[in-house]
Amino acid sequence: MTHERTRELYDRALSVLPGGVNSAVRAAPQPYPLFVEKGIGGHVVDADGTRYVDWIQGLGPLLLGHDLPESVTAAIQRRTAEGPLFGMPTELEVDHAEFVARHVPSVEMLRFVNSGTEATVSAVRLARAVTGRNKVVVMQGGYHGAQESTLVEGDADHPKPSTNGIPQSFAKHTLPVPFNDAEAAKHVFEEHGDDIACVLVEPVQANAGIAYPVDGYHETVRELCDDHGSLLVWDEVITGFRVGGLQCAQGKFGIDPDLTTFGKIIGGGFPVGAIGGKTEYVEQFTPSGDTFQAGTFSGHPVTMAAGLETLQFAAENDVYEHVNDLGRQLREGLCDIVADQAPGYTVVGTDSIFKLMFTRADSPPQGDSCSNGCRQDASCARFDECPKRGTDVGRMETDRYARLFRPAMREQGILVSQNQYEANFVSYGHTKDDVERTLEAYRDCL
Repeated sequence: MTHERTRELYDRALSVLPGGVNSAVRAAPQPYPLFVEKGIGGHVVDADGTRYVDWIQGLGPLLLGHDLPESVTAAIQRRTAEGPLFGMPTELEVDHAEFVARHVPSVEMLRFVNSGTEATVSAVRLARAVTGRNKVVVMQGGYHGAQESTLVEGDADHPKPSTNGIPQSFAKHTLPVPFNDAEAAKHVFEEHGDDIACVLVEPVQANAGIAYPVDGYHETVRELCDDHGSLLVWDEVITGFRVGGLQCAQGKFGIDPDLTTFGKIIGGGFPVGAIGGKTEYVEQFTPSGDTFQAGTFSGHPVTMAAGLETLQFAAENDVYEHVNDLGRQLREGLCDIVADQAPGYTVVGTDSIFKLMFTRADSPPQGDSCSNGCRQDASCARFDECPKRGTDVGRMETDRYARLFRPAMREQGILVSQNQYEANFVSYGHTKDDVERTLEAYRDCL
């Protein structure tokens, strides 16, 4: 397998792009990132003409895969031909918002933006405006975009910026707590409840190893927000319209957040973000309210067409049945392989998301209750050592994954997530043959 063209492109990129990339995670693959020429179904073809089974799927937005159905392609082409941008409203924005509000339980009103980061930035601003408070509770090891309020590490007593360029005075308003730790959540509300504007949480911590919620955790956080007058903000940028189907993860888990942030799938592969929620809150955005929010490209016609047609296609076809079944096959197959070859590792994921975590567990392999991916089942032999929060990834064999495993999978023609933190995604373009080929590669590369 040759990588000459990819290496040449990376060499050029290093001269004009910081780290040779436009998003940090793309530089993670060893020894250098793959440059992609085109996508075909569940596959991509790189700059050297090599074809791979692609489980990255644009880091999650491609529910339908790289080959879009004719209805989606036609809608995109039609909107492009009619003009790229108007700076004025279009009917598609209304249609798309109506679709989301009709299917997602908590959403009554929506504001479209341009990225998941912009969605979470705006949601935090709105929560502060609604409550008149400053502090934001976030989950340690979680990720809510490249914004100052959430690029914070440490704990509630000693928060600090997790990157250069953020003043400590910003970080002092952020309260990091461990995901899946109900007692920690209760404690932070006991200490700061009167000044907490919102809790920002992923329903499944899916950007840091896929940590599934412990039973009752989300219910506890919902109750704490109700008791103290704080808003519950669910970050469904990754899980939205992937976990739980058209109702998203909030439908799957039966939780009613006050605000929800979206991205990825609702744009059908184009740049997008959105803040959805109760009318009493969302209508406080300008111009109906006094909380400023605006964007030149928000509600972009091509993005609205792609996103709406993608969701309509999913609603009218067997998309979720297909991707969730392949996800189950992958997780169950990986559990069998790991039990034989790497019993210290843990299979995680749900619906159409999967991941093999290089945990260092000494306990027996996952039991039957978690054969479809870790479910935080206390009866499972792996329960005490399975990953419960994003910070657990740092204790795993991350170098082994990056330097040995992932390059070996690439040589087998299989692309899995760039590092131990990111998830793998199943698309409608994947097939059972892709699953079988991938499982065989895991057998060879572990």
